[in-house]
Amino acid sequence: MSSINTNASAMTALQTLSATNKSLNTTQGRIATGMRVAEASDNAAYWSIATTMRSDNKALSTVQDSLGLGASKVDTAYTGMNKAIDTLNEIKVKLVAATGASDADKAKIDTEIKALQGQLKAYADGATFSGSNMLSVNSGTTATTASDVKIVSAFNRDAAGAASISTIDVNVENIKLYEAGTAAGVNKGILDSNRTAAGAELAVASAATLGTYNAANTFTVDSMELTDGTDFANDQQVGQMLGVVESALKDMTTAATNLGAAKSRIELQKTFTSSLMDSIDRGVGQLVDADMNKESTRLQALQVQQQLGIQALSIANGNSQSILSLFRG
Repeated sequence: MSSINTNASAMTALQTLSATNKSLNTTQGRIATGMRVAEASDNAAYWSIATTMRSDNKALSTVQDSLGLGASKVDTAYTGMNKAIDTLNEIKVKLVAATGASDADKAKIDTEIKALQGQLKAYADGATFSGSNMLSVNSGTTATTASDVKIVSAFNRDAAGAASISTIDVNVENIKLYEAGTAAGVNKGILDSNRTAAGAELAVASAATLGTYNAANTFTVDSMELTDGTDFANDQQVGQMLGVVESALKDMTTAATNLGAAKSRIELQKTFTSSLMDSIDRGVGQLVDADMNKESTRLQALQVQQQLGIQALSIANGNSQSILSLFRG
């Protein structure tokens, strides 16, 4: 039946053309953005997952920066510690030379030792990065131990979605060379603590009288001297000082090892974090990125369908014109 009120063919062609145009707009949007899930309406679940993971990746980028800052702090302390070890070895050499030396020579050697002691303090004070110094510490008037240096190392999210932060902690208490804190019972640093010849650290010093040997006497690497200007250390006391230096060197070597281990751990974590960020990027891409090969092929097909739909609609509209021929004389 032919009707001028209802053109079923035209309506079918129009619906088909509308569906083709809608698909064409979707495909063109994917090609323009490179994403098949650009909004929550495209796929709510994938969009939510991708948004959360992108947010976590930004947090990991900050973690990467924190690890870089932490690596610089540790590296600065490690450099200062190595230079201090070299300088303390020089003091050790001077003490060996002082054994059996005359008082005049001891006075000269003492001058050199004092210069080296000053250099040790300079190394420790100068090992500062971004306001952090692990070698020359001031724990204040109440704390008896130095605070750990905490380096943000990871941003974590558990299965329930709760976020947390992990840190790499550097134990400053075991590596500090000087402690300026004044609290009662504060633990002094490696170089300013009272030590016996056997290496034991004592909270209360047993002051030595130069020239008079006492097995219980303690010495401090930072302040020990061969002469006070009047009296001179005898060979037994020089031997005690050597024992103090040896024990300090042992502690500093351990401290340098701890710093080196922390530095290595930070570098490993930086590498892991970088790889993790890449993995998250790939995972998000698999969820929301468009396959440009498929989309370009689909675009060409839809463009052809659009042209055919327009042609079909034109033909369907033309069918109504044929009714006029029935009324021509």
